Amino acid sequence: MTNKEKSAELVNKYVHVFSCPICKSPMEVTHLKSLVCLNNHTFDFAKQGYVNMLTHAAHSHYDKQLFTARREIILKSGLYTFLHEKISEVINDALSAAKDEIMIVDAGCGEGSHLQRILDECENVRITGIGLDISKEGIRMAASNYKESIWLVGDLANSPLADQSCHFILNILSPANYKKFKRVLVPNGFVIKVVPRTHYLKELREAIFDGKDKKVYKNDETISLFKQHFHLADMINLSYTRELNHKELTNLVQMSPLAWNSSKNDINRIINQGISEVTVDLDILIGINKQIKGGEE
Repeated sequence: MTNKEKSAELVNKYVHVFSCPICKSPMEVTHLKSLVCLNNHTFDFAKQGYVNMLTHAAHSHYDKQLFTARREIILKSGLYTFLHEKISEVINDALSAAKDEIMIVDAGCGEGSHLQRILDECENVRITGIGLDISKEGIRMAASNYKESIWLVGDLANSPLADQSCHFILNILSPANYKKFKRVLVPNGFVIKVVPRTHYLKELREAIFDGKDKKVYKNDETISLFKQHFHLADMINLSYTRELNHKELTNLVQMSPLAWNSSKNDINRIINQGISEVTVDLDILIGINKQIKGGEE
């Protein structure tokens, strides 16, 4: 069976979680080739095993080199190991033994490695992962490397997921759309959002800005906005340093949006500055989609 057919079989098993991004009607898998809605809007499975459900052309800063560097950092450097462990603990603690199946969506999943590592840590066969990202390059890489999850090219603002279809939404260092999150979450479902704190990758920032005084980043407004949409059940701070070798540092610079406006010479200067460790400083926001009788809270 091809990757395309295997992906189609997996989607068919959970086809009830899909909603046509064009007309919002239910969907079905046909001939292990396509997702088709009641109004015949059709989205084909790619040979790598993903579905492109965008309804418009999308442009992204993220390219294959960036996603390759990101995957290397996540899988091999250990930079985010504590983050994956903590998120998996939160998920496992929240699970009810009465639930037969758990759908976890990574909104802004990139090339899929954060989601894959978290699923590996959870070790729960009842969980199915769905990775959603606007970047076709990222989703193509995710589908090529991780065969047990559903991978979708899609837009958060026009999500191809049905109302109240998901139990958890992960949003890791990525833009959010809380209105859409609330739509696809079950009542009392969870949003786990990871946001940077002041000292996140401070060594990289200092090298990129070459010691110039820059405005100190604070996440107060991000947290305040989150609390307007979800009940903040917990906020976990992770703060630690990790040693990186030259190759790992190179990957970190190549994957970081901080370096997008840097020239090749500047990037080489940053990589060769002799940075030996970097700081991870993150807040994990645990939000619950509380609802009251008659509407949302």
